[in-house]
Amino acid sequence: MTVAYLAYSDYRASDAAWAERIPSHWRTARLRYVAHVGNGTTPSRDRSDYWSNGTVPWLASGQVNDYIVRQARQFITPMAQKDASLRLLPAGSVIVGLYGQGKTRGTAAYLCVEATINQALAGITPGEELDGRYLHYMLIAGRDYLRNEGRGGGQPNLNCAIVGSFLTLLPPRPEQDQIVAYLRAQDAHIARFIQAKRDLIKLLTEQKQTIIEGAVTQGLDAATEKRDSDIDWLIQIPAHWKTCKLKHVAMFNPSRSESTAFRLSDVSVSFLPMECITTDGKLQRVENRKASEVWEGYTYFRRNDVVMAKITPCFENGKGGLLDTLPTEIGFGTTEFIVLRAAERRIRPAFLAKLLSLKTFRVLGADAMTGAAGQQRVPLGFVKNFEIALPPLDEQDLILDALQTATAEQDVAIERLRSEIALIREYRDRLIADVVTGQVDVRGWQPGPEDAVSDDDLAALGEDEDAVSDAEEGDGEEN
Repeated sequence: MTVAYLAYSDYRASDAAWAERIPSHWRTARLRYVAHVGNGTTPSRDRSDYWSNGTVPWLASGQVNDYIVRQARQFITPMAQKDASLRLLPAGSVIVGLYGQGKTRGTAAYLCVEATINQALAGITPGEELDGRYLHYMLIAGRDYLRNEGRGGGQPNLNCAIVGSFLTLLPPRPEQDQIVAYLRAQDAHIARFIQAKRDLIKLLTEQKQTIIEGAVTQGLDAATEKRDSDIDWLIQIPAHWKTCKLKHVAMFNPSRSESTAFRLSDVSVSFLPMECITTDGKLQRVENRKASEVWEGYTYFRRNDVVMAKITPCFENGKGGLLDTLPTEIGFGTTEFIVLRAAERRIRPAFLAKLLSLKTFRVLGADAMTGAAGQQRVPLGFVKNFEIALPPLDEQDLILDALQTATAEQDVAIERLRSEIALIREYRDRLIADVVTGQVDVRGWQPGPEDAVSDDDLAALGEDEDAVSDAEEGDGEEN
């Protein structure tokens, strides 16, 4: 476990802007001088012979959020690799996200397997002076600095030249190995903590969803007279409820033309990458952008609209919810959102959000998905034509009030668990920064029996699988 360690005996000012001081015997060098840095491309999606029965691992930018990549989610054929001149990165390489407004840009992951990559990633293969796992930790410590080096307007991007110019800190190789061993041992403890909290969140979310499913499909009074629903997925409903399709009670993807006054404005608006909304509809870490910078190229919405993810695996995991707590009047977000605006004379926005959270909706939507592996999306037509049972407005209000009370205990517990995960991640970030920049000396650390670690143990350090998709903004592929 972590104990207090002393500082090194002698320091000097660091040449690296992201590290104020380093031990005197450490060197610095631009990354391009101690590693090979390059990126890849996306073979044509129109060529089935490039993707069908592929055997060559191929990574999109979303996989940097795995922390360590143990397997690819997509594969290409040897023909695609040859025609696209894609370099196969060896295991032990590191990938860095180049694009995206969310977490992806500047985020690094370590490859446990060999793989090719797309154009939104930098692939880094260390030379003899640099250990890949140490490089990974160093890029975690320098992420904010590297991310802020991005260039461009509304979506600043990195490129391989910027990544290659990153100034690395180079302790002697035995010292790099010791730093890696120490941090991996601490990471194993942290990962187990995070996984335990996630397991509890999953259990509480399932309990909460069971309560919601019963209320929004059957109402609050079990004794109410029922009738056949004539809906394939719902056998019976209260006799006085109506049935309709979602397109009859909601507007889809409202036009930003209603807010034209913001188009050239420097007014701050809310910005939502996929990871800013949870699977139970809560907003977290909402970003701010100038309206003029995000007006084009992103999904538009207003406060009290409902958003839902359309891409796998975010759709299946229920990413989306009611934007009733959106900090600004309007906002923009990932192009992987579908936006619904409730026709409030027929349906409450909050009730619409509950319907979209139903497990049956997600299962049937997943079956209807189209697109290549890793890029599958639920068709807009499926959502528009999904049939629902709808109680009168006053009954919707009663159901929503009852659900707020019935799920309050789970909501509080889930938020507490998420806060605990966020706090341990903050601690980990500080620990990595201190060790990788030499603010503490771990050369004398020796592992104990409880410090055994494998790559499988560390999987929980990645983001939740529903936080991001393979189709991050800027990957250069059609949505």
